[in-house]
Amino acid sequence: MKIKVRVIPNAPKSEIVKISPHTFKVKVKSPPTKGKANRELVELVAEYFKIKKSSVKITSGEKTKDKTILIE
Repeated sequence: MKIKVRVIPNAPKSEIVKISPHTFKVKVKSPPTKGKANRELVELVAEYFKIKKSSVKITSGEKTKDKTILIE
C-alpha cells in the first residue's frame, strides 16, 4: 500500500493525523537534519499501522516535506 504524507518537523509533540484513506499529516519532534525526522517518521508510521519498521520505506520525497511511503 502506498500513502502520501506531509511531514511537519520540530513539532511540540509527535502525532499522525489521517486526512483521507491514503493521505496523512505527520508531526515529528525531530529536526529535519541528518535524516532524524525521516527516522522518526518511519517509527511513527510503523507504530500506527502496527507493523515492523523494516516494512516502511520512503519511496519519494527524502528531502522534502511531502513524501510517498510504501507499506509492505
